[in-house]
This record gives sequence, structure tokens and C-alpha cells, in this order.
Amino acid sequence: MLQNPSFKKTRIAPTPSGYLHLGNALSFALTAAMARRAGASILLRIDDLDRQRVQPAFVQDIFDTLNFLEIPWDEGPRDAAQFEKEYSQVHRMPQYAAALMRLEDKNAVFACNCSRSQVAAEGGEAYLGTCLLKSIPLETPEVNWRVYTSADRPLRMKKWPYNSVEARLPATMQYFVVRKKDGYPSYQLASVVDDHHYGVDLVVRGEDLYDSTLAQLYLATLLQDQPFLNTTFYHHPLLKKEGEMKLSKSASDTSIQYWRKEGKTAADVYTMIAGMLGHKEPVSDWEDLGALLLPG
Repeated sequence: MLQNPSFKKTRIAPTPSGYLHLGNALSFALTAAMARRAGASILLRIDDLDRQRVQPAFVQDIFDTLNFLEIPWDEGPRDAAQFEKEYSQVHRMPQYAAALMRLEDKNAVFACNCSRSQVAAEGGEAYLGTCLLKSIPLETPEVNWRVYTSADRPLRMKKWPYNSVEARLPATMQYFVVRKKDGYPSYQLASVVDDHHYGVDLVVRGEDLYDSTLAQLYLATLLQDQPFLNTTFYHHPLLKKEGEMKLSKSASDTSIQYWRKEGKTAADVYTMIAGMLGHKEPVSDWEDLGALLLPG
């Protein structure tokens, strides 16, 4: 049997836009288990650039949830106060601005003043390039910056543990946003910059973010970010409720906070997660869950 490859660092990267749910717990547990296998350290990186949705209670819930589930991390804030003072993404705004300037210098971006409702009406989940030829100045207030993309450009993704695949940018990610109308960087850009900044070389995320991974690889190609292009990715299956609906932070009955208040233990939560994925045996901790679910 082949040995698992080794990595330097992975990350847990929750967004404080709601109370964390069972799907987040699954991702955290698999990240910790893969880090243990690969000899990697774990960074806690909280993605808080969606300033309109971030709330102090949601930030605190991240620490409460990780401690309740006994998920370890080696780098990053130990509590909400330290996060705000030292680790919030707002402290890295100059780095995001530098990346955006590089894209501007390469003539790789264009301005778009379309609203979300307009994009949805015209193309559903896909942006059809409405503003491609409008030549809207990038300095125009309240415009998105979108990337010029090509559906034909090949992208190489390194997949955990041993193989790589060639893919193309999907329709839903054509002309994706790198700077939002409020002037803040998009998730795609901030994620690439942050992973490079912290030296992350292994990323564990849900399979719903597969298209985002391709967008980030495309962006890393434009930025000539070789470390990010060499990152290895693992996209794990999602937990779903009845009717095959993806779990949501707005559904209180799937939140870790809810189950804590109901008196459940961490082992109860891990066993619940395993059951939702078709495994009936009890699971005591994140290591057991990782051994049960991870390939290899």
C-alpha cells in the first residue's frame, strides 16, 4: 500500500455568516484527520470579508464549535478577541489590493455594473458577459471587477492523494468576480491570496466548491502564483437533508449549537454525521470519523 503524501499546512476556513452546522463539522474533522495522516499543521483562517453578514456571535460560535468537537489547530487565533486584533482578513487588505493591481496591470479585468437580479434574469447562475464591451472605467463607483476568462484554457488540479486532473472553467465561473461593488475582494481572490500568504499546500473543502477551486486555479494562473498552483485539493461529499438539499446555516436543526444545547456530546455529533453518510457504527471522535470516511 502506498504511503500517504506529506504536506506542510492545511487550513480550517469557516465563514462567520451563521451558526456552524453538521456539514462544517464534517469538513473540520476530515481536515484534521488528513493533516494527521500527512504530517501537516492546521491553520485556523476565518473568512470574514462579507462584512454585512458577519456578527460577533457567529465568530464566537466558531471557537465554541471547534472546542466542543475537540478539533485541534496549530496556527491562528485562539479566541474571538485575538482574531479581531490580529487575524481578521481586514488586516490583509493591502495584499488583496496588490493582487487586484497586478490583474489591472495585466488588463485581465473589466468593470461590470450588472445587478445580481439582472445576471440571474439573463443567465441564471452563469454571467453572460453583458458588460464585456461596455468599457466601463474600473474606477467607477459601485462596480464589480470581473476576470476575462476563456472556456478553452486547460487547468491542472492536483487531487489528494496521488493524481491530478485536467479541467476547464465551468460556465458558472466564466467572468467571475474578483472585486465586489463595495470595494472588498471576492472570496475567490481572497482565498488565493490567503493560502499563498500562509503557505497552505493542502485544501480540504466540500464538493460544492469544486467550481470555486477551478476559478481559483485560473486566477492563480493569471497571478503566476506557482505555490497555489501546486496546492493539492480534496473535495469531500456533502451532508444533505431529506430531499437531497444541502445543509444551510439558516437551518437551526442542523447547527452544532442546537445539538450542544440539546445535550449531545461530540461523539453523538460525529455518529450523527457518519449516519447521514450511510455508516451505522458509532464514532467517538474526529480521528474515528476520518478513518471511516477518508480513502486510502
